[in-house]
Amino acid sequence: MEDSMILDLFFQRSEQAIAETDIKYGSYCYAIAYNILASHEDSQECVSDTYLAAWNAIPPKRPKLFHAFLGKLTRHISLDRWRKCNAKKRGGGELPVALEELEACTSSENTETAFARKELTRALNRFLSALPETERNIFLCRYWYLDSIESIARFSGFSQSKVTSMLHRTRGKLRKTLYEEGLL
Repeated sequence: MEDSMILDLFFQRSEQAIAETDIKYGSYCYAIAYNILASHEDSQECVSDTYLAAWNAIPPKRPKLFHAFLGKLTRHISLDRWRKCNAKKRGGGELPVALEELEACTSSENTETAFARKELTRALNRFLSALPETERNIFLCRYWYLDSIESIARFSGFSQSKVTSMLHRTRGKLRKTLYEEGLL
């Protein structure tokens, strides 16, 4: 079913909207949640919570990119669950490793203000749009979808060392860009 038809079902408040969303995007949302949580049960719960959040947001929102809207909801819900679970204990998954890798590029006292966060977002978007497609996809797989190096290597067809090297170089470019723009 097309996204526009699914969104129409949401606007009609038809429960079929959830079923159609699950058919089309269930595995996509689950993959995002699982990459963050590394738990089957928690990931399934986050996907259900994503559907509830979408139900509550649509209407009045009518997302232009429904899959991106769902991905963002899933990511935020999963990160919140990860934080709650790890407030008591340190956990597994790719999130701690990925955040540690990016920390050197983004940690700055200035990023605490709302203005600086918006500037950082704009700079990241400019940076990502200037990257070659392969490099951008690998960067997003690692730091947006929180995929492991191993799964990125399988997906991209590159060796794990090549992926690690590409990510290292891209983080270096990001650090340089943010420094030049006065955000570091």
